[in-house]
Amino acid sequence: MLIGLLTAVAASICYGTGSVLQAVGSRKSARREAVAAGVTQHGGPNLSSTAKAAMTWEFIVGTILDFVGFGLGALAARLLPLFLSQTVISANLVITAVLSVRLLGIRLTRAEWTSIGVVCSALVLLASAAGPEGGGHTPIATHWWLLVISVLLMVGGTVVVRLLGARAAILAGLLSGLGFGALGVGVRVLNGIDPFDLGALLSDPALYAILVAGIGGMYLHTVALQIGSVNGATAALVVGETVLPGMIGVLWLGDSSRAGFAWMAILGFVLAVAGAVAVAWFGAPEAHGAEPEPESESESESGSESGSRSESGSQEPRPEELTPVPWPPAH
Repeated sequence: MLIGLLTAVAASICYGTGSVLQAVGSRKSARREAVAAGVTQHGGPNLSSTAKAAMTWEFIVGTILDFVGFGLGALAARLLPLFLSQTVISANLVITAVLSVRLLGIRLTRAEWTSIGVVCSALVLLASAAGPEGGGHTPIATHWWLLVISVLLMVGGTVVVRLLGARAAILAGLLSGLGFGALGVGVRVLNGIDPFDLGALLSDPALYAILVAGIGGMYLHTVALQIGSVNGATAALVVGETVLPGMIGVLWLGDSSRAGFAWMAILGFVLAVAGAVAVAWFGAPEAHGAEPEPESESESESGSESGSRSESGSQEPRPEELTPVPWPPAH
């Protein structure tokens, strides 16, 4: 249990740090692409702009941390009940919020600090109440269903998000959260791990469900970072990543709490999700009171900022213009 908890915490730190770095890269790219009209006809980022966001050095380092976090999270999903491992990992929102104070210059409000305290207290309750994880042995038909559902969610969701464009932040966050949740379930039921059997591993549909859900979730996560304010999307991601996998773990995989501590596990789970959603929700841009700089006379006479930048071509956006959201959604 202790090794599993430490692994989940380490995964959370990697994801939280990676999210801050990815946000910096995504925002810079999104601002530059706004000048070049790097959007679809519906107002959302196109594939080219998303790819360019992924090529910034900040995003690359953040992605490396995501891969490390993925490996640690996968191990945690094998060692802990899903309602505990997924909740601890989703607490990377707290890591992201705290790091944003240093890296993005964000000032956290009292409500945000209170929400962070609720999440930390809830995780203590969960860790105290969690029992041994259930088995990961399920019928192979379940693995096929997981693959089909993952494909439908990620492929169908991507199409819908592109059609909705700039209105799809919350939906993109929810779908990416469901993708990461499906990834956790897939890791838990994956065959050929213990004992290791390469043939069983490669023939298991759950392996391909993990790939589809992971890649699709990452893409939708990147899109959510590019679509304006993502506080609501972050809250949706937390719900998708924790609630459904936790229920699946309890109902189908045999996860349970310690005898007589079910009430504590339920309370801790509810408080952790509610606290994480509150951290996201109270992180709205207007809550941080960033004062826009007054326009100079030359800017007033030149029309819109985007027009003047298009003419100059090489002018870099000011730092305050790179923060359309206070901090990004996490995994």
